[in-house]
Amino acid sequence: MNEEIAKLFAKITGARHCVALTGAGVSTLSGIRDFRGKNGLYNDMDAQKIFDIDYFYKDPSFYYKAAGSFIYHIDEKEASIVHIVLADLERAGFLKALITQNIDLLHQKGGSREVIEIHGSPSVHYCLRCAGVRMDFKEAAALVKAGDLPKCPSCGRVLKPAITFFGESLPIDALRSAENHAQSADLMLVLGTSLTVYPASGLPESTLRRGGEIVIVNNMNTPLDTRAAMRFEDLGEVFEGLQRLLAAH
Repeated sequence: MNEEIAKLFAKITGARHCVALTGAGVSTLSGIRDFRGKNGLYNDMDAQKIFDIDYFYKDPSFYYKAAGSFIYHIDEKEASIVHIVLADLERAGFLKALITQNIDLLHQKGGSREVIEIHGSPSVHYCLRCAGVRMDFKEAAALVKAGDLPKCPSCGRVLKPAITFFGESLPIDALRSAENHAQSADLMLVLGTSLTVYPASGLPESTLRRGGEIVIVNNMNTPLDTRAAMRFEDLGEVFEGLQRLLAAH
């Protein structure tokens, strides 16, 4: 395994344009449950309903009650070794961009700067009726933890997080930036995602079509396993190895 991680490190440091695509699996090391894994949130709660835009219009309090325990306490979670090493690789100039499906803000907490959030972000909450009304995550989380709801000071409507709900379009600027990086990449690290959610699942294929390589690190099978230049299962083991090699580089 150490030899394989060393080969991976050589690929990363030798790449012209290395990018990473991350899913919920990278945050399980921080104590955040994923969605579709063995112990995922989909197994014991109706995540489809929680993040359904039509249901939010009907009863926004349902989202805050259901999501309060795992979204509005993420500020209490610490960045994992995966988040930290990805930030270190960026600072060292080896990682050009980080594309994430996650909405937990842990990449930023780990120190990454070039984070492309293709499923939106809870960092901002806004009014669906009043233009320009914004509330940051810290203020919204404090209200939710206290059993209240973040509301518009102008019209009293419950604010919506800038997370992309089912039934909404993905943020076009983020998606365009992600696609540009995927097409430019000669190496994409696919981390902690089963590649089952489109359009994120199509990004590694963009890299492959342009002649780039992908490396997959995930504890579940993905549709692109057979097309990966390298394949690992244990994120913690791989990134502990990368951390040691980067420190000695």
